[in-house]
Formats: sequence, C-alpha cells, structure tokens
Amino acid sequence: MTDPAHVAKPWAGRFEEPTDAFVEAFTASVGFDRRLYRQDIEGSIAHARMLARQGILGDDECAAIVAGLGRIRERIDTDAFEWSESLEDVHMNIEAALTADIGNAGKRLHTGRSRNDQVATDIRLWLRAEIDAIRAGIAGLVGALLDIAEREAETVMPGFTHLQVAQPITFGHHMMAWVEMLDRDSGRFRDCRARANQMPLGAAALAGTSYPIDREFTAAELGFERPAENSLDAVSDRDFAVEFTSAAAILMMHLSRFSEELIIWSSAQFHFIELSDAYCTGSSIMPQKKNPDVPELVRGKTGRIYGHLMGLLTLMKAQPLAYNKDNQEDKEPLFDTADNLRGCLKVFADMMQHLRCDRLRMRAAASQGFATATDLADYLVRRGVAFRDAHEIVGKAVAFGVCHQRDLGELSLEELRGFSPAIGDDVYEVLTLDGSVNARNHLGGTAPEQVRAAIARKRAALSMPGPMRQSATEPESASEQPGTGTA
Repeated sequence: MTDPAHVAKPWAGRFEEPTDAFVEAFTASVGFDRRLYRQDIEGSIAHARMLARQGILGDDECAAIVAGLGRIRERIDTDAFEWSESLEDVHMNIEAALTADIGNAGKRLHTGRSRNDQVATDIRLWLRAEIDAIRAGIAGLVGALLDIAEREAETVMPGFTHLQVAQPITFGHHMMAWVEMLDRDSGRFRDCRARANQMPLGAAALAGTSYPIDREFTAAELGFERPAENSLDAVSDRDFAVEFTSAAAILMMHLSRFSEELIIWSSAQFHFIELSDAYCTGSSIMPQKKNPDVPELVRGKTGRIYGHLMGLLTLMKAQPLAYNKDNQEDKEPLFDTADNLRGCLKVFADMMQHLRCDRLRMRAAASQGFATATDLADYLVRRGVAFRDAHEIVGKAVAFGVCHQRDLGELSLEELRGFSPAIGDDVYEVLTLDGSVNARNHLGGTAPEQVRAAIARKRAALSMPGPMRQSATEPESASEQPGTGTA
C-alpha cells in the first residue's frame, strides 16, 4: 500500500522543479477545507455511481471506490486519518488515501471532473446543511420569544422613539416585533438555499467534459434541484456565499439591536429585565457588577460578520472568468460566519428562556414621560377638535405638566379643561396606561388581544402548537463532525 503523503501531485507532470516549501505551505488549504470531507466524499460517491451508470467505470471499480471512501470517512470520523499539507487540500488528501487503499481504481475517480467543480459542489452541499441548522436556530429563538410574548401580553411598558418615551405598549408586543424580524431573516436564508441548491459538478475545469456524463442523475443523487446551466459560471460563482453572508449580516444586525436593548434594559437605570446569572459575568475589581457579557459579545460579533461580507465582496470584485486561486479565500470567512451565527442564535435562545421581567418597574416607567399624550389628542379629535389644534392643546398641557412635575393623568379635570372645554370627565379613561394599550385593538396593534392573536398566527405558521419549554436545539451539522480539526 502506497503512503498517500508521498504520492506525487496530480499536476506534477508539467513541472521540472518541486514546489518551494514555503509556497507549498502558503497555498495549502487542507488546514481549513478538510471540514468539507463529508461533502467531498458524498459528492465523490455520487460521481462514481454516475460514471458506472454511464459505462465510464466498471461496476467493480465503482464498488471498490464507494467502499474505500466509506472506510476513509470512518477514519476521519474517528481521528485516525493523517492529513498531509503537501497534498494541498481535502480533495487530494482523500483521493490519495483512496488510491493507496484500492489501487488504480482510485485514480479513475476523477474522470470527468475537476477540483474546480468539485469544491464548488462541496461548498454548496455544506452550505445547505448550515442553512438548515441556522433556520432551526432561528426557529428556536422565535419559540423562546413567543413564550415571553404570551406570558407578558398584558405587561405594560413604555414604547420609545429616539430612546424617549413615546406611547405605552406591552412587552409582549415588543417581543413580537423581534419575531417579525427573525421571520424575515429565516425567509432570506430559505431563498438563499434555493439559489445555492444548483449543482456545479460536471462543469469540470470550466468548459464541461467530453465524457458522456449524466448531470441530472448526479444532481438527483446529491439532492440538488438541478445542475448549474453554464459551466463557466458554475465553477467561478460565489454569489451564494456572498448572499449567505449578507443574510447573516442582516440577522446579526437584528441580534445586535436586540442585544443593545437587553443591555440597556438590564442596567440599574432601567432595570426592566433581569438576565440569568448563567449568561452574565462579574468584575475583577467591582464586587457589585453583573455584566451582560452575552449580549455584548453578540453585539461585538456583528462587526466580525460585517467584515466577512465585505471581504467576500472584495474577493470577487475583480475576478475574470472562470476559476481563480483567489477563491480559496472564500471558505474561512464562510465557515466563521456560519459557526458564529449558529452560536449566537443558540446562546440567545437559551438566554431568553431564562429572562425575567420587572413588571412594576416597566409600568412605572410607562407612567412617566407623558406616554398618553397622543391618546389625549385622539380624544380631542373625537370631540370635534381638528388634529393640529388638538396637538397644540396637548403640547401646552404637557408643558404645564413638566413645569409642575406631574403626568397628564395626574392633572385635575379643572386643570385639563383649562386647555380645552372639549375635555370631559371621561378623559381619564384614555389617560390610563391600560386604556391606552387596549385602545390599539387592531391588526398589528399593541392591545393584548392582538398580541395573543399574532402569537397564535405565528405558532400556526411555525407548527408550534404550544409554548416551547426546552432549550433551543439545532440539528447536527457537518461542520461539527469529529476529525475536522476545527473548533
């Protein structure tokens, strides 16, 4: 049996001098692309079966290849596979090991394909699984938020614009706003997956192959919707990677905004919420500190994902057709984006399941800052006052309240009527926090009835019949298989 680490490079016939040792290390990608080993083996098995079906390989050769690849996968799974930097990448390491195991049949596996279409296929297979895991992670976080929204459907808090008290809302309604954002995020990843689910294999280096291959058969074997239409585009396209990272950047932007709110709300100045000790840390010098490290780190990681998006866009911006070595640089930002995104979703979902609300503190904050001013203006309009006149009347009432350090609901009827004779003794019904919230009883409004209806619609859409009480989990992804040499 030949030692695969000492097999000559597949392109060595053209060269008279060996590769410089530093260049060999500089250009090798096996240190990070070996995490694609499962996808590489899956693609090779499908390719071998297609070659045998087309009579390009013998059935016995195909059987030997499939069995040999199975043994290699088992060795990698159990950390019994020796990776060689001199063999450059995951593809050549596996092919060399296969040839060392089964002989000449292993050399025939690469018939009708190139590493260009091979790696493009591997990445798409990997990305499909990652998107599925990410969407499951989004669903887990959504489930946690729906539970909170249901529990806090009647919890009144101040709604803000410009971080100033605007109008009373419910905490459940606020949580449902984040659910809507995450729902859009999930849709973006779904759309990205559909465009990524086209098979490059068969495009070979750039022009296709002269062998009578059956690309539709291979695509079906690998679960692709269809083969890629153009061989040049198939091997050089990385739009799917840019699109994935763009969707990831938007999701991280949402998580960062959410993190900012959690950080503010958990501060002593607000104290709307309490984060579990399990998701916070202390200070090495200040004993009283309880720092919201998880949301702060998620907020920080957002910049990291933005960087990966800009890096991939810059990587692709000047490449002529077709494949270029530049594209080796697509994997590490893609891998890091997926790893961090899945981690952020999991820790966020788990953290939110342990979130506690200070309902009294929220309500007290909503009673300050003249949150029912708009309700008073609407009241006046219903009494026949033009809205612009009502706006001015309420503005003067607010100024009076500021001067006397009293909220609108704390002003006497006589004081209120001093600003408009249209104000009657029923005005206090609209100046209460609950009255204000309950008045917004329409689709998309903050009334508890509407919040519960929105939760029911979302649960039905996500096939979540009841509250999710367990920690969010994710399906196992190929990126977390043992033997990949990645953290």
